[in-house]
Amino acid sequence: MALDCFATLATTAKRAPPRGYNSPAENLMNRLRWPRRLGLAVAGICAAFLFAVVVTAKSGDPALYPADDADSQIIHLVSHGWHSGIVLPRGALTGEDTGAALRNVATRFRDYEKIEFGWGEARFYRSTPAVSDVDWVLAAKALFTPGGSPAVVHVVGLPDDLRSTFPNAEIASIRVSSAGLARLIAQLDASFRLRDGQPVEDGPGLYGPSLFYAGTGRFSVVNVCNHWTAGLLNTAGLPIAPVLDSYPRGLILDLAWRSGATVLPLP
Repeated sequence: MALDCFATLATTAKRAPPRGYNSPAENLMNRLRWPRRLGLAVAGICAAFLFAVVVTAKSGDPALYPADDADSQIIHLVSHGWHSGIVLPRGALTGEDTGAALRNVATRFRDYEKIEFGWGEARFYRSTPAVSDVDWVLAAKALFTPGGSPAVVHVVGLPDDLRSTFPNAEIASIRVSSAGLARLIAQLDASFRLRDGQPVEDGPGLYGPSLFYAGTGRFSVVNVCNHWTAGLLNTAGLPIAPVLDSYPRGLILDLAWRSGATVLPLP
């Protein structure tokens, strides 16, 4: 009897897998577990992003856009990779109802058919003419300074042919109503800080015939340069999605998808 018990124990010990041993099936399941978890995490992030896009989206004003009046005008949005600029006909800034800041700008840039406007954090905007010039420490300070950071407006005089000036940029063409453009211009004028009733020049710009002006508003992670541009377009009646519009490429896509803007072909 003792011999039989000893034999049984020996056989059991021989068959028992060592501690930490996994069968081929268990190894396969372990290998599949991490890709599955990663896939679920990516799906969750995408779902959260789409939810944020939908929840923060702002509707347009059908009374203003699409434009159907004879006095409608073409404006443009230019993506510079990091910043975006909104381009207006200079003649649209010379009306009697135009504010003091834009009347001054229109006079200063009177030799140009079009004028481009951009808005951003004062230090970061000056130091970042292109994506390759980004200083990430400066970017973090601009985004996360408590209470936001001072802003500037970038103004550039342009010829009528934008493609010749920006051969590699994404450019969207948008037809806005006269009433929508008037509202956009009023909000744009309010983006300039005034001193003695005139806009405050704040140094040379980044490219071409350009200047920086002291701006109003505070730059922060919830109010970046492209949100400002999108806000102007929303004032003119276009629908926007601030989360998607945080980056120029997203803003261009948003304009093309929901507003029917025409993206000009590259040469």
